[in-house]
Amino acid sequence: MKKIILLFLISNTLYAQTEYPQDYFRDPLDITLILSGTFAELRSNHFHSGLDIKTQRKTGLKVYTAAEGYVSRIKVSHYGYGKALYITHPNGYTTVYGHLKKFSPKIEAYIKNCQYEKESYEVEMFPNKIELPVSTDEVVAFSGNTGGSGGPHLHFEIRDNAERPINPMLFGINIKDSKKPFITSVYAYPKDKNAFINVKNERIPLRLIPQQDGNYKVEKIKAYGNIGFGIVSYDKQDLAPNNNGVSNISSYYNGNKIYEMDFKRFSFSETKHLNRFIDFELWKTKKTRSQQLFVKENNPLSMFKNIVDNGYIKVEDSTSTLYKVEIKDYADNTTTLSIPIIGAPKPIVEFEDVNEEDKYLVKNQETTVLKDGLASVTIYPNTVYEDVLIDFKVSSDSIYLHKDVLPLQKNFVVNYDISNYKDVDKSKLFIARLYGYYKKPSYVGTKRKGDTLTARSKTFGIYTLEADTIPPKIEPINFTNKKWLSKYRYLKVKISDDLSGISKYRATVNGKWILMEYDYKTNTLTHDFNDDVVTDTENNLKIIVTDNVGNSSTFEATFFRK
Repeated sequence: MKKIILLFLISNTLYAQTEYPQDYFRDPLDITLILSGTFAELRSNHFHSGLDIKTQRKTGLKVYTAAEGYVSRIKVSHYGYGKALYITHPNGYTTVYGHLKKFSPKIEAYIKNCQYEKESYEVEMFPNKIELPVSTDEVVAFSGNTGGSGGPHLHFEIRDNAERPINPMLFGINIKDSKKPFITSVYAYPKDKNAFINVKNERIPLRLIPQQDGNYKVEKIKAYGNIGFGIVSYDKQDLAPNNNGVSNISSYYNGNKIYEMDFKRFSFSETKHLNRFIDFELWKTKKTRSQQLFVKENNPLSMFKNIVDNGYIKVEDSTSTLYKVEIKDYADNTTTLSIPIIGAPKPIVEFEDVNEEDKYLVKNQETTVLKDGLASVTIYPNTVYEDVLIDFKVSSDSIYLHKDVLPLQKNFVVNYDISNYKDVDKSKLFIARLYGYYKKPSYVGTKRKGDTLTARSKTFGIYTLEADTIPPKIEPINFTNKKWLSKYRYLKVKISDDLSGISKYRATVNGKWILMEYDYKTNTLTHDFNDDVVTDTENNLKIIVTDNVGNSSTFEATFFRK
Protein backbone atom coordinates (compact mmCIF):
# COMPACT_ATOMS: atom_id res chain seq x y z
CA MET A 1 0.00 0.00 0.00
CA LYS A 2 2.86 2.39 0.87
CA LYS A 3 4.46 1.72 -2.54
CA ILE A 4 1.23 2.57 -4.34
CA ILE A 5 0.88 5.84 -2.41
CA LEU A 6 4.53 6.69 -3.11
CA LEU A 7 4.11 6.02 -6.83
CA PHE A 8 0.95 8.13 -6.86
CA LEU A 9 2.76 11.05 -5.21
CA ILE A 10 5.73 10.76 -7.59
CA SER A 11 3.49 10.65 -10.65
CA ASN A 12 1.56 13.69 -9.45
CA THR A 13 4.79 15.58 -8.80
CA LEU A 14 6.06 14.77 -12.29
CA TYR A 15 2.73 15.79 -13.80
CA ALA A 16 2.87 19.14 -12.00
CA GLN A 17 6.41 19.69 -13.25
CA THR A 18 5.51 18.88 -16.88
CA GLU A 19 2.14 20.59 -17.08
CA TYR A 20 3.41 22.60 -20.06
CA PRO A 21 5.27 20.97 -22.98
CA GLN A 22 8.99 21.61 -22.66
CA ASP A 23 10.33 20.80 -26.13
CA TYR A 24 7.44 21.84 -28.33
CA PHE A 25 8.16 25.54 -28.95
CA ARG A 26 11.43 26.88 -30.30
CA ASP A 27 12.83 30.36 -29.67
CA PRO A 28 11.23 32.92 -32.03
CA LEU A 29 14.61 34.50 -32.83
CA ASP A 30 17.96 32.98 -33.83
CA ILE A 31 19.91 35.04 -31.31
CA THR A 32 20.63 34.75 -27.62
CA LEU A 33 17.41 35.79 -25.95
CA ILE A 34 17.84 38.90 -23.80
CA LEU A 35 14.77 40.49 -22.27
CA SER A 36 13.69 44.08 -21.82
CA GLY A 37 10.37 42.95 -20.32
CA THR A 38 9.26 39.83 -18.45
CA PHE A 39 5.92 38.12 -18.16
CA ALA A 40 3.30 39.73 -15.89
CA GLU A 41 5.58 42.56 -14.84
CA LEU A 42 3.74 45.69 -13.77
CA ARG A 43 2.83 48.10 -16.54
CA SER A 44 0.44 51.06 -16.72
CA ASN A 45 -3.05 49.66 -16.10
CA HIS A 46 -2.11 46.07 -16.98
CA PHE A 47 0.18 43.12 -16.41
CA HIS A 48 2.61 42.51 -19.27
CA SER A 49 1.28 39.56 -21.25
CA GLY A 50 4.49 38.21 -22.77
CA LEU A 51 8.25 38.49 -23.11
CA ASP A 52 9.84 41.57 -24.67
CA ILE A 53 12.91 40.24 -26.47
CA LYS A 54 15.69 42.66 -27.39
CA THR A 55 16.58 42.73 -31.09
CA GLN A 56 20.09 44.21 -30.86
CA ARG A 57 18.72 47.77 -31.13
CA LYS A 58 17.64 47.23 -34.72
CA THR A 59 14.68 46.08 -36.78
CA GLY A 60 14.47 43.41 -39.47
CA LEU A 61 15.58 40.29 -37.59
CA LYS A 62 14.00 37.07 -38.82
CA VAL A 63 11.09 35.95 -36.66
CA TYR A 64 10.43 32.20 -36.70
CA THR A 65 7.22 30.43 -35.91
CA ALA A 66 7.65 28.68 -32.58
CA ALA A 67 6.07 25.49 -33.98
CA GLU A 68 3.95 24.32 -36.89
CA GLY A 69 0.39 25.54 -37.13
CA TYR A 70 -1.60 28.13 -39.04
CA VAL A 71 -1.97 31.89 -38.97
CA SER A 72 -5.27 32.39 -37.17
CA ARG A 73 -5.22 36.17 -36.80
CA ILE A 74 -3.41 39.17 -38.24
CA LYS A 75 -3.90 42.59 -36.75
CA VAL A 76 -2.39 45.82 -38.02
CA SER A 77 -2.98 48.91 -35.89
CA HIS A 78 -1.42 52.28 -35.24
CA TYR A 79 -1.13 51.60 -31.52
CA GLY A 80 -0.86 48.56 -29.22
CA TYR A 81 1.02 45.67 -30.83
CA GLY A 82 1.33 47.48 -34.17
CA LYS A 83 1.75 44.72 -36.73
CA ALA A 84 0.91 41.49 -34.92
CA LEU A 85 0.71 37.85 -35.91
CA TYR A 86 -1.17 35.04 -34.13
CA ILE A 87 -0.35 31.40 -34.89
CA THR A 88 -2.51 28.55 -33.57
CA HIS A 89 -0.77 25.20 -33.03
CA PRO A 90 -2.10 21.62 -33.05
CA ASN A 91 -1.56 21.31 -29.27
CA GLY A 92 -4.15 24.05 -28.65
CA TYR A 93 -1.80 26.90 -27.79
CA THR A 94 -1.45 30.13 -29.75
CA THR A 95 1.78 32.11 -30.09
CA VAL A 96 1.72 35.87 -30.63
CA TYR A 97 4.38 38.05 -32.26
CA GLY A 98 4.03 41.84 -31.87
CA HIS A 99 5.58 45.16 -33.00
CA LEU A 100 6.65 43.56 -36.29
CA LYS A 101 8.24 45.52 -39.13
CA LYS A 102 6.65 43.35 -41.79
CA PHE A 103 5.39 39.83 -42.42
CA SER A 104 6.88 37.07 -44.57
CA PRO A 105 6.11 37.44 -48.31
CA LYS A 106 3.05 35.15 -48.37
CA ILE A 107 1.54 36.72 -45.23
CA GLU A 108 2.45 40.23 -46.39
CA ALA A 109 0.70 39.61 -49.73
CA TYR A 110 -2.39 38.31 -47.91
CA ILE A 111 -2.69 41.27 -45.55
CA LYS A 112 -1.90 43.93 -48.17
CA ASN A 113 -4.62 42.50 -50.38
CA CYS A 114 -6.99 42.96 -47.45
CA GLN A 115 -5.76 46.50 -46.80
CA TYR A 116 -6.28 47.56 -50.41
CA GLU A 117 -9.66 45.85 -50.51
CA LYS A 118 -10.78 47.66 -47.35
CA GLU A 119 -8.82 50.84 -48.21
CA SER A 120 -7.45 50.95 -44.68
CA TYR A 121 -4.05 50.55 -43.07
CA GLU A 122 -5.65 49.26 -39.88
CA VAL A 123 -7.14 45.82 -40.47
CA GLU A 124 -7.83 42.67 -38.49
CA MET A 125 -8.22 39.35 -40.28
CA PHE A 126 -8.92 35.79 -39.12
CA PRO A 127 -7.65 33.34 -41.78
CA ASN A 128 -8.97 29.78 -41.67
CA LYS A 129 -6.81 26.71 -41.14
CA ILE A 130 -5.99 26.18 -44.80
CA GLU A 131 -5.28 29.74 -45.92
CA LEU A 132 -1.91 30.38 -44.21
CA PRO A 133 -0.36 27.18 -42.82
CA VAL A 134 3.14 27.51 -41.37
CA SER A 135 5.78 24.89 -40.63
CA THR A 136 8.33 24.58 -37.84
CA ASP A 137 11.30 26.94 -38.30
CA GLU A 138 9.49 28.95 -40.95
CA VAL A 139 10.28 32.68 -41.09
CA VAL A 140 6.90 34.33 -40.62
CA ALA A 141 7.89 37.95 -40.03
CA PHE A 142 10.66 40.43 -39.32
CA SER A 143 11.11 42.24 -36.01
CA GLY A 144 10.21 45.89 -35.78
CA ASN A 145 9.15 48.84 -33.68
CA THR A 146 5.52 49.35 -34.72
CA GLY A 147 2.57 50.30 -32.53
CA GLY A 148 3.15 51.30 -28.92
CA SER A 149 6.69 49.97 -28.83
CA GLY A 150 9.24 52.13 -27.03
CA GLY A 151 12.14 50.77 -29.09
CA PRO A 152 12.98 47.86 -31.40
CA HIS A 153 12.03 44.51 -29.86
CA LEU A 154 9.84 41.45 -30.35
CA HIS A 155 6.84 40.98 -28.09
CA PHE A 156 6.27 37.22 -27.78
CA GLU A 157 3.34 35.47 -26.09
CA ILE A 158 1.97 31.99 -25.58
CA ARG A 159 -1.78 31.73 -24.91
CA ASP A 160 -3.91 28.73 -24.01
CA ASN A 161 -7.16 27.79 -25.76
CA ALA A 162 -9.06 30.18 -23.45
CA GLU A 163 -6.90 33.09 -24.72
CA ARG A 164 -5.13 33.39 -21.37
CA PRO A 165 -1.46 34.46 -21.65
CA ILE A 166 1.01 32.14 -19.91
CA ASN A 167 4.65 32.77 -19.04
CA PRO A 168 6.56 31.45 -22.10
CA MET A 169 9.40 30.40 -19.81
CA LEU A 170 7.14 27.65 -18.47
CA PHE A 171 7.50 26.01 -21.90
CA GLY A 172 11.27 25.69 -21.73
CA ILE A 173 12.29 29.04 -23.19
CA ASN A 174 15.34 29.87 -21.11
CA ILE A 175 16.81 33.23 -20.20
CA LYS A 176 20.18 33.36 -18.44
CA ASP A 177 19.49 34.56 -14.91
CA SER A 178 21.65 33.99 -11.85
CA LYS A 179 20.76 37.24 -10.08
CA LYS A 180 18.44 37.43 -7.10
CA PRO A 181 15.47 39.80 -7.11
CA PHE A 182 15.99 43.02 -5.18
CA ILE A 183 13.85 45.36 -3.10
CA THR A 184 13.93 49.15 -3.22
CA SER A 185 11.16 50.07 -0.75
CA VAL A 186 8.94 48.58 1.96
CA TYR A 187 5.71 50.02 3.32
CA ALA A 188 3.41 49.14 6.19
CA TYR A 189 -0.34 49.71 5.96
CA PRO A 190 -3.01 49.87 8.68
CA LYS A 191 -6.18 48.07 7.60
CA ASP A 192 -8.53 50.50 9.34
CA LYS A 193 -8.70 53.23 11.99
CA ASN A 194 -8.15 50.68 14.74
CA ALA A 195 -4.67 49.74 13.49
CA PHE A 196 -1.37 51.55 14.06
CA ILE A 197 2.24 51.25 12.95
CA ASN A 198 4.75 53.18 15.03
CA VAL A 199 1.81 55.08 16.54
CA LYS A 200 0.58 56.20 13.11
CA ASN A 201 -2.65 55.29 11.37
CA GLU A 202 -1.35 55.75 7.84
CA ARG A 203 0.94 54.15 5.30
CA ILE A 204 4.51 54.49 6.48
CA PRO A 205 7.80 53.66 4.74
CA LEU A 206 10.09 51.26 6.59
CA ARG A 207 13.87 51.63 6.59
CA LEU A 208 15.28 48.88 4.43
CA ILE A 209 18.51 47.23 5.63
CA PRO A 210 20.35 45.18 2.96
CA GLN A 211 22.23 42.13 4.24
CA GLN A 212 25.52 40.74 2.96
CA ASP A 213 23.80 37.64 1.57
CA GLY A 214 21.51 39.71 -0.67
CA ASN A 215 18.51 39.47 1.63
CA TYR A 216 16.89 42.31 3.57
CA LYS A 217 15.43 43.23 6.91
CA VAL A 218 13.88 46.32 8.45
CA GLU A 219 14.13 47.83 11.89
CA LYS A 220 11.68 46.51 14.43
CA ILE A 221 8.32 48.16 14.20
CA LYS A 222 5.76 48.65 16.92
CA ALA A 223 2.24 47.88 15.83
CA TYR A 224 -1.29 47.24 16.97
CA GLY A 225 -4.31 45.81 15.13
CA ASN A 226 -4.68 44.47 11.60
CA ILE A 227 -1.87 45.57 9.30
CA GLY A 228 -0.40 44.64 5.94
CA PHE A 229 2.77 45.29 3.99
CA GLY A 230 3.82 46.30 0.50
CA ILE A 231 7.10 46.04 -1.36
CA VAL A 232 8.70 47.60 -4.41
CA SER A 233 10.73 44.81 -5.99
CA TYR A 234 12.38 43.98 -9.31
CA ASP A 235 14.53 41.36 -10.97
CA LYS A 236 17.46 41.59 -13.37
CA GLN A 237 18.71 38.95 -15.79
CA ASP A 238 22.42 38.35 -16.41
CA LEU A 239 22.67 39.94 -19.85
CA ALA A 240 20.51 43.05 -19.45
CA PRO A 241 20.37 46.05 -17.09
CA ASN A 242 16.57 46.31 -17.17
CA ASN A 243 14.53 46.27 -13.98
CA ASN A 244 11.99 43.55 -14.68
CA GLY A 245 9.16 41.88 -12.83
CA VAL A 246 9.44 38.99 -10.41
CA SER A 247 7.80 35.56 -10.70
CA ASN A 248 6.39 34.85 -7.25
CA ILE A 249 5.88 36.68 -3.94
CA SER A 250 4.91 34.83 -0.76
CA SER A 251 4.57 36.07 2.78
CA TYR A 252 4.68 34.22 6.10
CA TYR A 253 3.64 35.16 9.61
CA ASN A 254 5.45 33.29 12.36
CA GLY A 255 6.38 30.64 9.79
CA ASN A 256 2.87 30.13 8.37
CA LYS A 257 2.14 31.12 4.77
CA ILE A 258 -0.62 33.71 4.61
CA TYR A 259 -0.26 35.12 1.10
CA GLU A 260 1.04 34.21 -2.36
CA MET A 261 1.06 36.05 -5.67
CA ASP A 262 2.02 33.72 -8.51
CA PHE A 263 2.72 35.50 -11.81
CA LYS A 264 2.23 32.43 -14.00
CA ARG A 265 -0.96 33.06 -15.96
CA PHE A 266 -3.84 35.51 -16.07
CA SER A 267 -6.75 36.50 -18.29
CA PHE A 268 -7.08 39.76 -20.18
CA SER A 269 -10.40 40.43 -18.46
CA GLU A 270 -8.66 40.69 -15.08
CA THR A 271 -5.47 42.54 -16.00
CA LYS A 272 -7.03 45.95 -15.22
CA HIS A 273 -7.19 44.92 -11.55
CA LEU A 274 -3.44 45.50 -11.34
CA ASN A 275 -4.43 48.97 -10.15
CA ARG A 276 -6.18 47.37 -7.18
CA PHE A 277 -3.14 45.18 -6.47
CA ILE A 278 -0.66 48.06 -6.29
CA ASP A 279 -0.84 51.13 -4.06
CA PHE A 280 -2.48 53.22 -6.77
CA GLU A 281 -2.24 56.52 -4.91
CA LEU A 282 1.50 56.01 -4.33
CA TRP A 283 1.94 55.22 -8.02
CA LYS A 284 0.10 58.34 -9.13
CA THR A 285 1.83 60.68 -6.70
CA LYS A 286 5.36 59.20 -6.48
CA LYS A 287 5.59 56.96 -9.58
CA THR A 288 6.43 54.01 -7.34
CA ARG A 289 4.52 50.72 -7.61
CA SER A 290 4.17 49.14 -4.18
CA GLN A 291 2.90 45.58 -4.56
CA GLN A 292 0.49 45.21 -1.67
CA LEU A 293 0.76 41.83 0.03
CA PHE A 294 -2.88 41.74 1.04
CA VAL A 295 -6.14 41.45 -0.89
CA LYS A 296 -8.39 44.49 -0.83
CA GLU A 297 -12.14 44.43 -1.36
CA ASN A 298 -13.36 43.46 -4.84
CA ASN A 299 -9.99 42.37 -6.23
CA PRO A 300 -10.69 39.21 -8.27
CA LEU A 301 -7.15 38.49 -9.52
CA SER A 302 -6.69 34.78 -10.16
CA MET A 303 -2.98 34.98 -9.33
CA PHE A 304 -3.67 35.14 -5.59
CA LYS A 305 -3.07 31.85 -3.77
CA ASN A 306 -2.93 30.54 -0.20
CA ILE A 307 -4.59 33.64 1.20
CA VAL A 308 -5.27 33.70 4.95
CA ASP A 309 -7.26 36.63 6.41
CA ASN A 310 -6.76 38.44 3.11
CA GLY A 311 -3.02 38.60 3.82
CA TYR A 312 -3.37 40.90 6.83
CA ILE A 313 -1.86 40.05 10.20
CA LYS A 314 -3.31 40.82 13.61
CA VAL A 315 -0.80 42.28 16.04
CA GLU A 316 -1.68 42.17 19.72
CA ASP A 317 -0.19 43.96 22.70
CA SER A 318 2.92 42.46 24.36
CA THR A 319 3.79 40.08 21.51
CA SER A 320 6.96 39.57 19.52
CA THR A 321 6.38 38.21 16.00
CA LEU A 322 8.08 37.93 12.62
CA TYR A 323 6.67 38.72 9.19
CA LYS A 324 8.70 37.35 6.31
CA VAL A 325 8.49 37.90 2.56
CA GLU A 326 9.96 35.55 -0.03
CA ILE A 327 10.49 36.85 -3.57
CA LYS A 328 11.47 34.60 -6.47
CA ASP A 329 12.30 35.09 -10.12
CA TYR A 330 11.55 32.44 -12.72
CA ALA A 331 15.00 30.86 -12.32
CA ASP A 332 14.12 30.33 -8.64
CA ASN A 333 16.65 32.86 -7.37
CA THR A 334 15.19 33.85 -4.02
CA THR A 335 15.34 36.97 -1.87
CA THR A 336 13.87 37.27 1.61
CA LEU A 337 12.73 40.21 3.69
CA SER A 338 12.32 39.97 7.47
CA ILE A 339 10.11 42.37 9.43
CA PRO A 340 10.26 41.94 13.24
CA ILE A 341 7.15 43.26 14.99
CA ILE A 342 6.61 44.23 18.60
CA GLY A 343 2.99 44.32 19.74
CA ALA A 344 2.29 47.65 21.45
CA PRO A 345 -0.73 48.91 23.38
CA LYS A 346 -3.40 50.60 21.30
CA PRO A 347 -2.45 54.28 21.29
CA ILE A 348 -4.92 56.94 22.24
CA VAL A 349 -5.29 59.00 19.09
CA GLU A 350 -7.80 61.69 18.33
CA PHE A 351 -8.57 61.83 14.65
CA GLU A 352 -9.15 65.20 13.08
CA ASP A 353 -12.64 65.82 11.80
CA VAL A 354 -12.70 65.86 8.03
CA ASN A 355 -15.08 68.31 6.42
CA GLU A 356 -17.21 66.05 4.22
CA GLU A 357 -19.91 68.57 3.35
CA ASP A 358 -18.37 69.32 -0.04
CA LYS A 359 -17.79 65.67 -0.90
CA TYR A 360 -20.08 63.31 -2.78
CA LEU A 361 -20.59 59.66 -1.90
CA VAL A 362 -20.03 57.31 -4.82
CA LYS A 363 -21.34 53.84 -4.09
CA ASN A 364 -19.93 50.74 -5.66
CA GLN A 365 -23.32 49.19 -6.51
CA GLU A 366 -25.34 52.25 -7.54
CA THR A 367 -25.34 54.73 -10.38
CA THR A 368 -24.24 58.18 -9.23
CA VAL A 369 -24.99 61.34 -11.20
CA LEU A 370 -23.04 64.46 -10.25
CA LYS A 371 -24.39 67.64 -11.83
CA ASP A 372 -23.59 71.32 -11.61
CA GLY A 373 -24.95 73.79 -14.14
CA LEU A 374 -24.45 72.58 -17.71
CA ALA A 375 -21.93 69.84 -16.83
CA SER A 376 -22.50 66.42 -15.33
CA VAL A 377 -20.69 63.15 -14.62
CA THR A 378 -22.36 59.73 -14.53
CA ILE A 379 -20.61 56.98 -12.57
CA TYR A 380 -22.10 53.51 -13.10
CA PRO A 381 -22.13 50.50 -10.74
CA ASN A 382 -18.76 48.73 -10.31
CA THR A 383 -16.79 51.73 -11.48
CA VAL A 384 -15.20 52.20 -8.06
CA TYR A 385 -13.98 49.26 -5.99
CA GLU A 386 -15.60 50.46 -2.77
CA ASP A 387 -17.85 53.25 -1.54
CA VAL A 388 -15.83 56.47 -1.58
CA LEU A 389 -16.23 60.18 -0.96
CA ILE A 390 -14.98 62.28 -3.86
CA ASP A 391 -14.60 65.96 -4.66
CA PHE A 392 -16.73 67.41 -7.46
CA LYS A 393 -17.24 70.98 -8.59
CA VAL A 394 -17.70 72.89 -11.80
CA SER A 395 -16.10 76.25 -12.52
CA SER A 396 -16.78 77.88 -15.87
CA ASP A 397 -16.23 75.05 -18.38
CA SER A 398 -14.01 72.94 -16.13
CA ILE A 399 -15.07 69.92 -14.09
CA TYR A 400 -12.93 69.19 -11.05
CA LEU A 401 -13.53 65.48 -10.48
CA HIS A 402 -11.45 64.43 -7.49
CA LYS A 403 -7.74 63.68 -7.89
CA ASP A 404 -6.39 60.90 -10.06
CA VAL A 405 -5.54 58.70 -7.07
CA LEU A 406 -8.40 56.16 -7.18
CA PRO A 407 -8.25 53.02 -9.33
CA LEU A 408 -11.37 52.55 -11.45
CA GLN A 409 -12.77 49.36 -12.95
CA LYS A 410 -14.69 50.91 -15.83
CA ASN A 411 -15.41 54.16 -17.62
CA PHE A 412 -17.55 56.97 -16.29
CA VAL A 413 -19.28 59.48 -18.58
CA VAL A 414 -18.70 63.25 -18.80
CA ASN A 415 -21.50 65.34 -20.33
CA TYR A 416 -21.58 68.98 -21.39
CA ASP A 417 -24.63 70.95 -22.52
CA ILE A 418 -23.29 73.32 -25.19
CA SER A 419 -26.58 75.05 -26.04
CA ASN A 420 -25.13 78.37 -24.83
CA TYR A 421 -22.46 78.34 -27.54
CA LYS A 422 -22.91 79.84 -30.99
CA ASP A 423 -23.84 77.33 -33.67
CA VAL A 424 -20.70 78.17 -35.65
CA ASP A 425 -18.52 77.17 -32.68
CA LYS A 426 -20.27 74.00 -31.55
CA SER A 427 -18.71 71.72 -34.19
CA LYS A 428 -15.20 72.65 -33.04
CA LEU A 429 -15.70 71.85 -29.36
CA PHE A 430 -14.40 68.72 -27.66
CA ILE A 431 -13.92 67.40 -24.13
CA ALA A 432 -10.34 67.36 -22.89
CA ARG A 433 -8.60 66.17 -19.77
CA LEU A 434 -5.95 68.49 -18.32
CA TYR A 435 -2.77 66.62 -17.43
CA GLY A 436 0.73 67.27 -16.18
CA TYR A 437 2.21 70.18 -14.30
CA TYR A 438 1.16 72.69 -16.96
CA LYS A 439 -2.36 71.21 -17.27
CA LYS A 440 -2.17 70.63 -20.99
CA PRO A 441 -5.41 69.56 -22.69
CA SER A 442 -5.59 66.00 -24.00
CA TYR A 443 -8.43 64.97 -26.30
CA VAL A 444 -10.92 62.49 -24.84
CA GLY A 445 -13.03 60.62 -27.41
CA THR A 446 -15.95 63.01 -27.79
CA LYS A 447 -19.37 62.37 -29.33
CA ARG A 448 -21.99 64.97 -30.08
CA LYS A 449 -25.74 64.46 -30.11
CA GLY A 450 -27.63 67.69 -30.61
CA ASP A 451 -26.36 70.14 -28.03
CA THR A 452 -24.76 67.51 -25.80
CA LEU A 453 -21.11 66.48 -25.85
CA THR A 454 -20.25 63.15 -24.24
CA ALA A 455 -16.93 61.49 -23.43
CA ARG A 456 -16.00 58.34 -21.56
CA SER A 457 -12.94 58.13 -19.33
CA LYS A 458 -11.37 55.91 -16.70
CA THR A 459 -9.32 58.59 -14.98
CA PHE A 460 -10.44 61.13 -12.42
CA GLY A 461 -9.03 64.65 -12.69
CA ILE A 462 -9.87 67.94 -14.39
CA TYR A 463 -12.00 67.98 -17.54
CA THR A 464 -12.81 70.98 -19.67
CA LEU A 465 -14.21 72.12 -23.00
CA GLU A 466 -11.68 73.03 -25.68
CA ALA A 467 -12.12 74.39 -29.20
CA ASP A 468 -9.96 73.33 -32.13
CA THR A 469 -10.20 75.55 -35.20
CA ILE A 470 -6.79 74.84 -36.72
CA PRO A 471 -6.55 72.11 -39.38
CA PRO A 472 -3.76 69.50 -39.40
CA LYS A 473 -0.40 70.14 -41.07
CA ILE A 474 0.88 68.06 -44.00
CA GLU A 475 4.51 68.32 -45.11
CA PRO A 476 6.48 66.20 -47.62
CA ILE A 477 9.63 64.66 -46.19
CA ASN A 478 11.64 63.15 -49.05
CA PHE A 479 10.27 64.83 -52.17
CA THR A 480 9.13 68.10 -53.66
CA ASN A 481 6.49 68.93 -56.24
CA LYS A 482 7.22 67.66 -59.77
CA LYS A 483 10.17 65.57 -58.65
CA TRP A 484 11.30 62.32 -60.29
CA LEU A 485 11.09 59.46 -57.80
CA SER A 486 12.11 56.54 -60.01
CA LYS A 487 14.93 55.50 -57.67
CA TYR A 488 12.93 55.93 -54.49
CA ARG A 489 11.56 52.96 -52.55
CA TYR A 490 9.36 55.04 -50.25
CA LEU A 491 7.22 58.15 -50.36
CA LYS A 492 7.17 59.91 -46.96
CA VAL A 493 4.97 62.66 -45.57
CA LYS A 494 4.75 64.20 -42.09
CA ILE A 495 1.34 64.93 -40.60
CA SER A 496 0.55 66.63 -37.29
CA ASP A 497 -2.22 68.29 -35.31
CA ASP A 498 -1.53 70.49 -32.30
CA LEU A 499 -4.72 70.08 -30.28
CA SER A 500 -7.46 67.48 -30.86
CA GLY A 501 -5.17 65.07 -32.73
CA ILE A 502 -5.30 63.12 -35.99
CA SER A 503 -8.52 61.19 -36.58
CA LYS A 504 -8.09 59.81 -40.10
CA TYR A 505 -6.20 60.23 -43.34
CA ARG A 506 -6.63 59.17 -46.95
CA ALA A 507 -4.10 59.16 -49.79
CA THR A 508 -4.70 58.65 -53.52
CA VAL A 509 -2.54 58.66 -56.63
CA ASN A 510 -4.38 59.53 -59.85
CA GLY A 511 -7.63 59.04 -57.94
CA LYS A 512 -6.73 55.52 -56.77
CA TRP A 513 -6.32 54.75 -53.04
CA ILE A 514 -2.78 53.91 -51.92
CA LEU A 515 -1.62 52.32 -48.69
CA MET A 516 0.29 54.63 -46.37
CA GLU A 517 1.54 53.35 -43.03
CA TYR A 518 1.07 55.77 -40.15
CA ASP A 519 3.69 55.87 -37.39
CA TYR A 520 2.26 58.13 -34.68
CA LYS A 521 5.59 58.17 -32.81
CA THR A 522 7.24 60.05 -35.70
CA ASN A 523 4.05 61.55 -37.24
CA THR A 524 5.00 59.91 -40.52
CA LEU A 525 2.97 58.49 -43.41
CA THR A 526 4.95 56.12 -45.64
CA HIS A 527 4.03 54.51 -48.95
CA ASP A 528 6.05 51.59 -50.32
CA PHE A 529 6.38 51.78 -54.11
CA ASN A 530 6.95 48.01 -54.10
CA ASP A 531 3.18 47.69 -53.68
CA ASP A 532 3.16 48.23 -57.48
CA VAL A 533 -0.01 50.30 -57.49
CA VAL A 534 1.74 53.40 -58.85
CA THR A 535 2.32 52.48 -62.50
CA ASP A 536 2.00 55.74 -64.47
CA THR A 537 4.84 58.09 -65.34
CA GLU A 538 3.07 61.26 -64.20
CA ASN A 539 1.30 60.89 -60.86
CA ASN A 540 -0.97 63.22 -58.96
CA LEU A 541 -0.78 62.67 -55.22
CA LYS A 542 -3.60 63.82 -52.97
CA ILE A 543 -3.62 63.42 -49.17
CA ILE A 544 -6.50 64.47 -46.94
CA VAL A 545 -5.93 64.53 -43.16
CA THR A 546 -8.74 65.16 -40.66
CA ASP A 547 -8.48 65.90 -36.95
CA ASN A 548 -10.85 64.75 -34.21
CA VAL A 549 -13.27 67.69 -34.57
CA GLY A 550 -13.47 67.51 -38.36
CA ASN A 551 -10.91 70.12 -39.46
CA SER A 552 -9.34 68.87 -42.69
CA SER A 553 -6.26 69.70 -44.71
CA THR A 554 -5.49 68.67 -48.27
CA PHE A 555 -2.04 68.26 -49.76
CA GLU A 556 -1.50 67.84 -53.51
CA ALA A 557 1.65 67.31 -55.51
CA THR A 558 2.84 65.78 -58.75
CA PHE A 559 5.71 63.32 -59.02
CA PHE A 560 7.17 61.23 -61.84
CA ARG A 561 8.33 57.61 -62.07
CA LYS A 562 9.42 55.27 -64.80
